[in-house]
Amino acid sequence: MAAVGSGCSTAAAGPGVVSAGALEPGTMSAAHRRLKYISLAVLVVQNASLILSIRYTRTLPGDRFFATTAVVMAEVLKGLTCLLLLFAQKRGNVKHLVLFLHEAVLVQYVDTFKLAVPSLIYTLQNNLQYVAISNLPAATFQVTYQLKILTTALFSVLMLNRSLSRLQWASLLLLFTGVAIVQAQQAGGGGPRPLDQNPGVGLTAVVASCLSSGFAGVYFEKILKGSSGSVWLRNLQLGLFGTVLGLVGLWWAEGAAVAHRGFFFGYTPAVWGVVLNQAFGGLLVAVVVKYADNILKGFATSLSIVLSTVASIRLFGFHVDPLFALGAGLVIGAVYLYSLPRSAAKAIASTSTSASGPCTHQQPPGQPPPPQLSSHRGDLSTEPFLPKLLIKVKGS
Repeated sequence: MAAVGSGCSTAAAGPGVVSAGALEPGTMSAAHRRLKYISLAVLVVQNASLILSIRYTRTLPGDRFFATTAVVMAEVLKGLTCLLLLFAQKRGNVKHLVLFLHEAVLVQYVDTFKLAVPSLIYTLQNNLQYVAISNLPAATFQVTYQLKILTTALFSVLMLNRSLSRLQWASLLLLFTGVAIVQAQQAGGGGPRPLDQNPGVGLTAVVASCLSSGFAGVYFEKILKGSSGSVWLRNLQLGLFGTVLGLVGLWWAEGAAVAHRGFFFGYTPAVWGVVLNQAFGGLLVAVVVKYADNILKGFATSLSIVLSTVASIRLFGFHVDPLFALGAGLVIGAVYLYSLPRSAAKAIASTSTSASGPCTHQQPPGQPPPPQLSSHRGDLSTEPFLPKLLIKVKGS
């Protein structure tokens, strides 16, 4: 476990970036700059739309669909999509695809079964998020869910011996403070709420979801480090386990009700929109996120919070009081500070310590810099239901 000294931090590890051939700012072409802005728009819309649409479908009057069936359908659609992408990579050759899957899934069964644990946690997390959004306003959930940054950072330090800069530790403290203020506002009765919604249940679900998000992502990176499997293969394997485990969870939680009313009970076009968004939104983000750096992803998260809040006011009559505005502002600032690249974090740290003299904890000459946090579940590049789709497996 890395320690943070009393002077300047010896390392400034930040969340990783899923990027390919990023250009230097001075050489960035107009086309690449345009793609960055498109990526920003996609990330913001994906981050906010899924939460808002789930909140909308879960608060409509009338028959309510079973959340467990939506989780299973999303896993099925994601798995089929990854299978089609692998089929396209094999240039439509069915024989080559079958041989490839036999080798990757069955022959290398140890690697396949390693994915059972994160898949179980992801399935649990997706169900917990339905519970949380059903009991919390969309804006409150969006703010509170940023605790996944804190849990991912802590698990990275504990399990991967990562070190964080002083600025990042300060931003995590700021993040926790902001979430606590928002939850205090919610507990204090921030506006009227339906009788069938329980903020305590929602808070418990979102905290459990954040804990599972951080652990599963770091665990996934730890067990698959050095693997040569492609991101689509890994997500196909996750989808297989996710479908099976989702069906087990469905049978355990709502089996009798589903058997009586039907698997697709309560499904409307809006519900299908949620399922499709959950299934394909992460795939879309996985395609565009390579054009986004950490600052852009942090900015997208901040804009998503603002968009969710504004939309909640218009759609659900959400009331923004000074306490919520303060907490949300602290969270937005913390997300931005945590996403700053190493050079910017160093510049801020050096500015803050310039009055007390030069830093004595510099990186020794000739020693390689510490590794950056790689992309995994719970990083800023993940939102909010499909982080496994954004995992960049080393060697892929």
